[in-house]
Amino acid sequence: MSPSTRRLTVAQALVRFLAAQYTERDGVRHRLIAGTWGIFGHGNVAGIGQALLEADERTMPFHQGRNEQSMVHAAVGYARQLNRLSTQAVTTSIGPGATNLVTGAALATVNRLPVLLLPGDYFATRTADPLLQQLEHPVSADVSVNDTLRPVSRYFDRITRPEALIPSALGAMRVLADPVETGAVTLALPQDVQAEAYDWPEEFFADRVWQVRRPAPEQAELAEAARAIKAAERPLIVAGGGVHHSEAEDALKALVDATGIPVASTQAGKGSLRHDHPADIGGIGHTGTAVCDDIARTADLVIGVGTRYTDFTTASSTLFAHPAVRFVNLNVTPFDAHKLSARTLVADARAGLDALTEALSGHRVDAAYEAEYRAGKERWEQVVDAAYRAADENEAPTQTQVLGALDAVVGDDDVVINAAGSLPGDLHKLWRARSPRQYHLEYGYSCMGYEIPAGIGVQQAAPATPVWSLVGDGTYLMMPTEIVTAVQEGLPVNLVLIQNHGYASIGGLSEETGGERFGTAYRYREADGTFTGAPLPVDLAANAASLGMDVIRAKTVRELRDALARARASNRPTCVYVETDPTPTAPAAQAWWDVPVAEVASREAATRARETYDRNVQGRRRHL
Repeated sequence: MSPSTRRLTVAQALVRFLAAQYTERDGVRHRLIAGTWGIFGHGNVAGIGQALLEADERTMPFHQGRNEQSMVHAAVGYARQLNRLSTQAVTTSIGPGATNLVTGAALATVNRLPVLLLPGDYFATRTADPLLQQLEHPVSADVSVNDTLRPVSRYFDRITRPEALIPSALGAMRVLADPVETGAVTLALPQDVQAEAYDWPEEFFADRVWQVRRPAPEQAELAEAARAIKAAERPLIVAGGGVHHSEAEDALKALVDATGIPVASTQAGKGSLRHDHPADIGGIGHTGTAVCDDIARTADLVIGVGTRYTDFTTASSTLFAHPAVRFVNLNVTPFDAHKLSARTLVADARAGLDALTEALSGHRVDAAYEAEYRAGKERWEQVVDAAYRAADENEAPTQTQVLGALDAVVGDDDVVINAAGSLPGDLHKLWRARSPRQYHLEYGYSCMGYEIPAGIGVQQAAPATPVWSLVGDGTYLMMPTEIVTAVQEGLPVNLVLIQNHGYASIGGLSEETGGERFGTAYRYREADGTFTGAPLPVDLAANAASLGMDVIRAKTVRELRDALARARASNRPTCVYVETDPTPTAPAAQAWWDVPVAEVASREAATRARETYDRNVQGRRRHL
């Protein structure tokens, strides 16, 4: 007797399949695909769109987006808030709708965060050829614009026959749920195949649970790592995003409490320890704290936990300066564990930290080392206080005073989101993270426009949690459209909109590298062709209000603190708009970042910058 089947279109079958997928870790189950974002066009409206219409909201919740890239950011924010155990899907039409996914897909894959992409594609049967928005390739007829998603996806397939969906959908779920492999997953869906009917085996729609593994370290690797740590005089832990993804914060604290090893944090790892833990010495690298970078320069053993060692973390390979420095890397991904010629500890972060704590029983760093980094931490806290403090609360705030005002208002579990501009550096140095998920910085791809849609995703994942999206004017102008979605969905995301009339971060970098802030200010063009005139008369607060947000304008530090408190108490999407005093009040960079400077130039600024570059580059080294 043949197994029972159900006749559905490919799109209908896919939606039902996705609704039955779960992850499970530590006995706790989550829906793997918790909802679908979509913008409809001719490439998906009659396929996935019709299938979502037939599915009720309990089967597959639908969220209406305004920009395809933004929808991916929202899904990524959702996945990160839930420690990669649940994510969302994104459906688009063909053509520009599909290619708008590329930036979001790159962000997801760079940050090792799961998201499922379902772009429409051209007719598999080629009966309509070429069709609207089709890219015709003269020698490769099977190429479509969706192929731009291949290099930024961890798994890619084009479903050209109904029965091909079964192995491909299973493969897609495997990658999404695998902490080693996860990232953007793309199933390109030709629009004719989406609507094609097929007799699907009922087993395809049965509940399926994907176990999220916690692999333990190999005993030989563990013993070698423990020996290296016990032999080190100045060990340093670098906590990366993997600590959060693995929910290993308590395991890290237990190890640190037992051994006294100080903890530095990457942008993704900040909050792995509470800011007031004696061993938390803050951010590391180019945007790090003075105490952290001083300790890093003299560390003889660096223990990376869930980090991939970007150039900001290593100060472009100049930070770890001890002549005999060596590395031990605890990472679930062998690719990252082997970086910097490290001794590897390939394991889940929590399982590995637990094993290390046991293997290091009775071992503790020298008391003088603890006293040294604790004293440095106290000195840096004074720097933070000075940056946050306003001499006159009736004056316009500086950017760091904006952070100070926010610090005074937020609760321990509030989530602060940022991704690009000058804010990441200020936040990494200064923010006092009070809980594991409070500090949400997307700095793997540092994508302008991420903050507002990510705030929506985080708010969906944590409905009772106050969420703050921090943006400058440059980032806001990139992608404000998902404000409309927050209003439509009734999500009380708080937007802190800082007006500083240009690209502040790149302006500063341009000045340092001899670019003289060229093309970075939002000002009128002068007769000589430069953008050095009066600031442009834009009113971003009015724009946010026109998209449906409640807007509170603040001109002084005192008004700002009151506005932030009112926003936090509101149950509607609220924008706090403030124009800042451009006077620099953030601490200078405590470590170098390699941005090559013109080797020859006719302008003095570039010549001087190159001289500085040539001096700094001498500190670069390869760790072999």
